[in-house]
Amino acid sequence: MDNPIHRRCALLRLVVRAAAAAVLLLLLSPAAVTPAAGHNDHGVHKNYLVIVRSPYEYDKKLHQNVSSWHASLLSSVCDSAKETLEADPSAMTRLIYSYRNVVNGFAARMTLEELEKMSKMDWFDRALPEQTYHLLTTHTPEMLGLMGGPRRGGLWNTSNMGEGVIIGILDDGIYAGHPSFDGAGMKPPPAKWKGRCDFNKTVCNNKLIGARSYFESAKWKWKGLRDPVLPISEGQHGTHTSSTAAGAFVPNASVFGNGVGTATGMAPRAHIAFYQVCYEQKGCDRDDILAAVDDAIEDGVDILSLSLGHEDAVDFSDDPVSLGGYTAILNGVFICAAAGNTGPSPATLVNEAPWLLTVGASTSDRRFVASVKLGDKSELDGESLNDPKTTMGDPRPLVQDVDGTCASESVLLAQKITGKIIICDAGGVVSTEKAKMAKRAGAAGMIVVSPEVFGPVVIPRPHAIPTVQVPYATGQKIKSYMQTSRDATATFVFKGSMFKTPQSPMVAPFSSRGPNRRSRGILKPDLIGPGVNVLAGVPSIEDVELAPKAEVPRFDIKSGTSMAAPHLGGIAALIKHAHPTWSPAAIKSALMTTAETTDNLRKPIADVDGKPATFLALGAGHVNPQKAIDPGLVYNMTAAGYVPYLCGLNYTDQKVNTIIYPEPPVSCANLSRLEQDDLNYPSITAILDQPPFTATANRSVTNVGAASSTYVVEVEVPASVKVEVNPPKLTFRVLDEVLNYSVTIKSADGRAPASPVEGQLKWVSGKYVVRSPLLVVAGTRQA
Repeated sequence: MDNPIHRRCALLRLVVRAAAAAVLLLLLSPAAVTPAAGHNDHGVHKNYLVIVRSPYEYDKKLHQNVSSWHASLLSSVCDSAKETLEADPSAMTRLIYSYRNVVNGFAARMTLEELEKMSKMDWFDRALPEQTYHLLTTHTPEMLGLMGGPRRGGLWNTSNMGEGVIIGILDDGIYAGHPSFDGAGMKPPPAKWKGRCDFNKTVCNNKLIGARSYFESAKWKWKGLRDPVLPISEGQHGTHTSSTAAGAFVPNASVFGNGVGTATGMAPRAHIAFYQVCYEQKGCDRDDILAAVDDAIEDGVDILSLSLGHEDAVDFSDDPVSLGGYTAILNGVFICAAAGNTGPSPATLVNEAPWLLTVGASTSDRRFVASVKLGDKSELDGESLNDPKTTMGDPRPLVQDVDGTCASESVLLAQKITGKIIICDAGGVVSTEKAKMAKRAGAAGMIVVSPEVFGPVVIPRPHAIPTVQVPYATGQKIKSYMQTSRDATATFVFKGSMFKTPQSPMVAPFSSRGPNRRSRGILKPDLIGPGVNVLAGVPSIEDVELAPKAEVPRFDIKSGTSMAAPHLGGIAALIKHAHPTWSPAAIKSALMTTAETTDNLRKPIADVDGKPATFLALGAGHVNPQKAIDPGLVYNMTAAGYVPYLCGLNYTDQKVNTIIYPEPPVSCANLSRLEQDDLNYPSITAILDQPPFTATANRSVTNVGAASSTYVVEVEVPASVKVEVNPPKLTFRVLDEVLNYSVTIKSADGRAPASPVEGQLKWVSGKYVVRSPLLVVAGTRQA
């Protein structure tokens, strides 16, 4: 009987032999496999990321390229497949991706029998089953001090708006026709750009210079997912993040009349290279992410911004963001990644590797204000995206449904809510769906009460009827009024955008928190940036019913650490333009040591409970781009500097070599292991794990400020710990000079701290203040 699996294996071996004979026939392009005509999946095969044991590499005399070699490794086990796929007699491509930069390995479809045989090969290290990652989802340039005229300065003047820098975005699709991606006035990308655009030539331009889609792995999991390369999907999320990082100037941008002004990204003259790795309601496949980073590095990007992650704390050697991120910095590419949206619970961070800039989210000082004017004449503020010109007229009766959530059409009865304002708690379904149901029942308006955990933070959305969203505490005041008034009434007053919100920035309630689960000695997040109610480009606004022939809105408000990460990616592009020779570590250090720890009232940045935010929520502080471009000193590192640190984490040699590929393999037995607190990181975490509860951290700083300068140390810590810095003074004579210092942290009473202790270490010289958060914790060094 003709077995289709054997037939496909024979085809694979034929290709391998042809490649070995120097015939130009490849299983895949330099980036990916050419898809076969049919790819039905009947559950026999699954996707795996196969890691090849170091120091195995291919014989260039036998194989034309790494793809040919990987195909030969796969074909060596193909005959062991026992099941048949009689319903799919077409030749199925088994090799999905052959990686060149990010990892020594390949992605392939295999049966358990094939995997079992492969595991006995001497070149085989391990195979990781498929895993899905998820997206972590106009005023901010002014708020961050990027703008400014000739007299006022501003980072855009210093950095020429990031001109010539290429920002790579990995996300869920991009609406290429959006005005934020207009290439008018943009210079061509630099000669190093080697990428391509899978849109037609009239869509890509000198702003959006690249657009590619990765789906070879994802397509096997989701029936009906077709080749999305032409065109790449018009993703809401990806359009928003891309325009935030480097969108062009777009005048008269707003959301239904709110936030009117000129919209722009952080680096308006930077180029955008877009890589689609995520699909709506399906997520982002690990092997596709790796393939995109693999290509982005070769394409010539300078910055990578990733608003995606996986909530399970996996090993650095198994995580595509960590693997791709290391190879990125090895090639001088700065990489920032979202911290995650599962706060405020502790230990919820993603993207924790120290070579990444891990970004949490903050509020801005702009609100879209609307008030609820009650029948007792009191007026309570909330937020709304209704057009500020909207009027409600006379007060309307206030009502509430049975369970308070308005989550079912069966309780939103016309006879109970027609012509009235209904108040709804969070829960059940999203508020935009509640508004549609309330509209069908004839409601005049809706009040939405935010969850208690959100504190004073409100995240407004457009609704089908006039709606005001209020903080939890405000909602309780409205309900109390309803209970004490026989004929409770209310009306709305829409006030539009208001600025200088007191106590801003504030840590966003959803922003994921530390500690770092994979490396307790490295403080994460690194810092926070704007991620609440960010106005940026979209293909159209979701969940809104527009009038016939109405103009489709092209901007929307979104919130998440997904929105914070591209802010930092764009700001990093500005710094890269101003300092083209700086390493990724130097840029990261500049951003962290100049971050702000106080809000616009000069008080410590608060969490949503009103208390000062801890380092596990705040990191080093809130980004200050104006200071970051001239930090004075930087904590610099090469990629090789992380290798002793990985050995210090007790990673096996093979895991270390998986991460550092394509660097030559190393043996930790031949290297000095580096404790986590000795990594040359801009923040300092001391773990007091055993008597006498003392730790010493060593650091090196590079002078990038004034050539001749002296810095004096200042340490601020609670009385429960004692800190000694040696030497207490650093004198530099030339630029780029490197000096060392050590920090010894002791428990004042000889006992381990009962709770984390926070302080700060600052090197001060004239206008420069180089600050490191200092965190002291008890417990073991291993997570």
